[in-house]
Amino acid sequence: MNRPHVLLSVAVSVDGYIDDRSADRFPLSNAEDFDQVDRLRAESGAILVGAETVRRDNPRLLVNSPDRRAARMAAGRPEYPLKVTVTRSGDLDPELLFWHHGGEKLVYTTDSGLPTASARLAGLADVVSLGPTIDFAALVDDLGRRGVDRLMVEGGGRVHTAFLAAGLADEVRMAVAPMLIGQASAPRFVLPDEFPGGPARRFHLEDVTALGDVAVLRYFPKRPGAS
Repeated sequence: MNRPHVLLSVAVSVDGYIDDRSADRFPLSNAEDFDQVDRLRAESGAILVGAETVRRDNPRLLVNSPDRRAARMAAGRPEYPLKVTVTRSGDLDPELLFWHHGGEKLVYTTDSGLPTASARLAGLADVVSLGPTIDFAALVDDLGRRGVDRLMVEGGGRVHTAFLAAGLADEVRMAVAPMLIGQASAPRFVLPDEFPGGPARRFHLEDVTALGDVAVLRYFPKRPGAS
């Protein structure tokens, strides 16, 4: 069984935040970056976001380009990637947009969260328990058994942190926006944790691309040159 290639995708401000807490939220990306993210989604077998992101952002999480969706179907793939979320409690609102757009949905939860998630999302998603806690390695293994070749992880910070702490990230795509959030309560890309190799470990920088006023950095944590 092969694990999928795991891509962490994030847009951050210059001061390291992934969102702001004001009433008027400002996008960190631009049109060029949004289009590249759409292409990466189209190339993925599954897209994953955490339950907190589903609740806060109410995303549809789609491939927006009709041409890219058509190309997926011409290649024998579903029109949309599998949409995945992770929740310990299983407490997810069945009215959220996430469940009513795109193709198949999959929810990973815990033994204690399974009854709640199964009841609330009956007919909307496949619900799977990973045991007493969320085991992200088991999650990736299960996606591999389902035939997922590429997993695109789009947040939030707790989920990105979990993948990095478990050493599961094959690639990190970071779009850096030329703006400052400056709010101590705003969410960050990565939370404090113990990471493989600690601060002495350096990722391999694959490339840097300018997309308008956004700089996109691609890191490969497991490539030669990463220590």
